[in-house]
Amino acid sequence: MAYRWIVLLCPIDPAARPPLSEVIRIFFVSSFAGTFLPTSIGADVVRAVGLSQLRVPSGQAVASVLMDRLLGVVSILIMGLVGLMLAQTQDLASIRAIEVPLTITAIVAAAAGAVVFSESAAALAESIALRMPIATVRRLATDLTRATRAYGRHHAELANVLLGSVAVQILRIIQAYCLGRALSIDLPVLAYFAFVPLILLVMLLPVSINGIGPSQVAFVFFFGRAGVSDAQSFALSLLFVALGIVGNLPGGLIYAFGSRSNMPSQHARDD
Repeated sequence: MAYRWIVLLCPIDPAARPPLSEVIRIFFVSSFAGTFLPTSIGADVVRAVGLSQLRVPSGQAVASVLMDRLLGVVSILIMGLVGLMLAQTQDLASIRAIEVPLTITAIVAAAAGAVVFSESAAALAESIALRMPIATVRRLATDLTRATRAYGRHHAELANVLLGSVAVQILRIIQAYCLGRALSIDLPVLAYFAFVPLILLVMLLPVSINGIGPSQVAFVFFFGRAGVSDAQSFALSLLFVALGIVGNLPGGLIYAFGSRSNMPSQHARDD
């Protein structure tokens, strides 16, 4: 996941890119901070701010984070479509319960992708940004639109990140399957490919801390449709979230004990 974000710094001039060690540090620290902040938004804000402190223009910093998030959502969408086909062949759940969230996600992803690859869509987004009432927000929105548009010239890098994102989602599905086996949930791995991508979409909603709450509801809802008891589904959801928290702990150690020698000092930034 850190590698994906590093690749997405491609529009920044190589001479102006921050040191690789600092980029990796920001990623892990932001992942740890996201454990205690609103899902998806919290870690992204920390990452964008950290990158801007390394003299990366704010528009490019935010664009790199948003593109990482967008490609992550697209990868979940791809896995969700695979899951939809599996659900049809295995009769695992109501198809409508899967189709509706996937359709909404596809529309949002297509709109965001249009800004990157379509000049007319980018011009429309920029015109909307220029009409925003607050000057600071208007400037940031305009810079962000232009920085996002720059990714339209980096097809190979975007494909690279998308493939990495799909690999991450497959890994998370396998993690859930292994946790389910530990809880004696008797479902084939195909069921996890059908349900987990949809649960991950629910966990991305910025309505909770680290997805706690919505993820439990989603696990119980989807796995319950396959005959899993509420108690087992709830336990699976807790272990799935806990596994993510354990994975974020290295960021806390880096924040507490890692070197900050390469970070620009306040005096240097003022100069």
